[in-house]
Amino acid sequence: MRIGVPMETRSGERLVAASPASVAGLVKLGYEVVVETGAGTHASFLDQQYVDAGATLGTPAEAWGADVVTCVNAPGDTEIAALAEGSTLVSMMAPQANAALLDALNSRDVTGLALDAVPRISRAQAIDVLSTLSNVAGYRAVIEAAEQYGGMFTGQVTAAGKTTPATVFIIGAGVAGLAAIGAASSLGAQVRAFDVRPEVAEQIESMGGTFVHAPEAQQEISADGYAKPLTEEQQAAAMRVYAAEAAKADVVITTALVRGTAPTTITADVVAGMRPGSVIVDLAASGGGNCELTEPGEVIVSDNGVTVVGYTDLTSRMPRHTSQLFGTNIVHLMALLTPAKDGTLVLDLDDPVQRGMTVTHGGEIMWPPPPVSVSAAPPVAAGPTEEELAEAARLEAEAAVARQRRRNWLYGAGAVASLLLLAFADSATVAHLTVFALAVIVGFYVISNVKHSLHTPLMAQTNAISGIILVGALLQIGSADAVVSTFAFIAAAVASINIFGGFLVTYRMLGMFRKDAS
Repeated sequence: MRIGVPMETRSGERLVAASPASVAGLVKLGYEVVVETGAGTHASFLDQQYVDAGATLGTPAEAWGADVVTCVNAPGDTEIAALAEGSTLVSMMAPQANAALLDALNSRDVTGLALDAVPRISRAQAIDVLSTLSNVAGYRAVIEAAEQYGGMFTGQVTAAGKTTPATVFIIGAGVAGLAAIGAASSLGAQVRAFDVRPEVAEQIESMGGTFVHAPEAQQEISADGYAKPLTEEQQAAAMRVYAAEAAKADVVITTALVRGTAPTTITADVVAGMRPGSVIVDLAASGGGNCELTEPGEVIVSDNGVTVVGYTDLTSRMPRHTSQLFGTNIVHLMALLTPAKDGTLVLDLDDPVQRGMTVTHGGEIMWPPPPVSVSAAPPVAAGPTEEELAEAARLEAEAAVARQRRRNWLYGAGAVASLLLLAFADSATVAHLTVFALAVIVGFYVISNVKHSLHTPLMAQTNAISGIILVGALLQIGSADAVVSTFAFIAAAVASINIFGGFLVTYRMLGMFRKDAS
């Protein structure tokens, strides 16, 4: 079968549905690939790169007339008319709001696979283009904010004085929000983020942001694992959080988009309370905008000097990597649809992933799909009985008493041995033992209070000390005194273990940062 990759027809679109690397992946699956001449030019992919990857160049009619056509955006009437009857179209279609498109595809007996209707389940993540585009959009939102903002994101201390880091507030911690948090943190900004889902706090902090805790404004989780809708009180509390954080922020990035609709999170009054020179980047502009002042596709400045960015083409502003990632999603989808890797598409409507994204097939409109059966919460295992808990507690108490008894015997034997040693030792030995005991006590309290982040340099320091011990032990190991020689041998052995073990751990840690590490 032949896969066609046409040039995008939407005005201003710079993306392409396949990169040279993804074309090579399609060829490995047994497909012939025809790419419309110049389709990847705006994404910095040259025609010769596609040819080198195994594709052939063709006309628009050849690309749209292929057995399988893949593109980024839904085609228009002219392109639908160019589709071959019985062919397969793979693109974003917004089927929930585009009944006319489904009717047009069905009239030509085209199997429509909507990339933006992929079920949001774990095994479908590799073909989830919405996550791909959201990730790019979140990153690009920070770039746009940095361009509009009149200062540096990171703080600096220079001979001319110091600058404070920018404060970035991000609403929503989905794919786009987390990408924005990571990008802003990497630029040195102080990032704060809020989401009505309390369970995302750890994800926010792992990306370098600070989670804004507001329990009164967050969803509760029901018994089946899904979040309950916000009550009016919770919604009002969330709006207060948005207003308070926006007033302190230099940059606000909003990401709330629910099934193509953007709820209002930043009102005109909130904008009026922000500092002049602040920036709002509205990632939900395509759905009307989270900010009341957003004008989709435009950049406007409020009366109090706040810049509101409403671009709807953020992913197209990074066409090379967006097309590369989008094309990889397509390869993963075609691998799912080509189980024999023989270049023949096989649609399995019993597979919930394939069924969920199939909107037309065999002369029938198949949207909406049946709900995907997902277990949101694992079954709760039966807990132990009260008798079992009581027996376990009794056994644990007996074990604790036995451990304490053994420790007491050990401490007592050590104390007796130390007293005997001190009673019969000379003054020099007593002085050495006193220094040793004090060193152990001081060392224990010092090292136990060292932060984890300093353990690696601390290990290097102990390696140096162990080296000194090893040198001293080697000098004493040939002593005529058998006791001295024995202790010297033990010291040399222990120091060697510490030194070589430290080098081994350091080697393994450095290996984690090698580019060629597996």
